[in-house]
Amino acid sequence: MRMTRSFVEFPLAVGQQLSLPEDVANHLVRVMRLREGESCVLFNGDGQDYSATLVELGKRNAQVRIDAVQALDNESPLSITLLQGIARGEKMDLILQKATELGVQAIVPVNAERTEVKLDAARAEKRLAHWNSVVVSACGQSGRARVPSVTAPQSLLEAARSVPAGALKLTLDPLGEHRLSTLAAAPEGVVIAIGPEGGWSPRDRLALAEAGFQGLQLGPRILRTETAGLAAIAAVQARLGDLG
Repeated sequence: MRMTRSFVEFPLAVGQQLSLPEDVANHLVRVMRLREGESCVLFNGDGQDYSATLVELGKRNAQVRIDAVQALDNESPLSITLLQGIARGEKMDLILQKATELGVQAIVPVNAERTEVKLDAARAEKRLAHWNSVVVSACGQSGRARVPSVTAPQSLLEAARSVPAGALKLTLDPLGEHRLSTLAAAPEGVVIAIGPEGGWSPRDRLALAEAGFQGLQLGPRILRTETAGLAAIAAVQARLGDLG
C-alpha cells in the first residue's frame, strides 16, 4: 500500500514526538482516515523521508512520533530552471505541478509584454502562496523530498539577466539553432524560457537573445504555453538528465 506523504515546515529527527500542523492533521485524519497506531511519511524539503506513527488524535490536532529516516536519491542530476510566462489559473497550476514531477529545481514566473494575467502586489503574494502549495503537493505525490523554489513574479528582463552565466539558456523557436541532438552537456544547468499565452513579443525575444538565450527546435507544431515548457523539460531531461 502506498504511504501517505505530508509536508511540514520544521526540522525533524528520529525519536521526536510533535504536533502536526492543523491542515496536515486534518488531511491525515479526516481525509485519509488514519487512526492511532497507523503510519504516515513526513518530509520537510531536506531530501529525506521520515516514517512516523500517529500516537494521539484530537479534534483539531494529531501527535506523531518519528520512527525512522530515509535519504532519497531521486533528484535529477541536471539542474533545470523554468522561466515561465504567467498563465491563467488552472493552466499555471498544471505547469507547476507537472514541472515539479518532471524534476525542475526552480520556477520563475515572469511578466512579459503579452502576459494576460495582471497581478498587483496583494494578488501576487496570494498567487505565490498558492503556487508554492501546488509544488509542495506535487512533491508529496511524486516522491520528491526536495521542494523546487518558486520565486515572486519578475519582469522578463529581470529574470533573464539573473540567470547564471554558465547555464545553458534555451527558449523554444521553430527556427532555433539547436535541436535536441546538438545539445551538449550542461554542468551549470539548463534554463528554459517559455512565453505566456500570447507568446513572446519581438521585444521579449530581443531581451532573451541579449541575455544569451538560444533557440531550441522541438518539432514542427506550435505548442501552447501549458504544453511547451513540459515538453521541453521532458525532452531535455531525456537528452541530458535522468529520463534517458
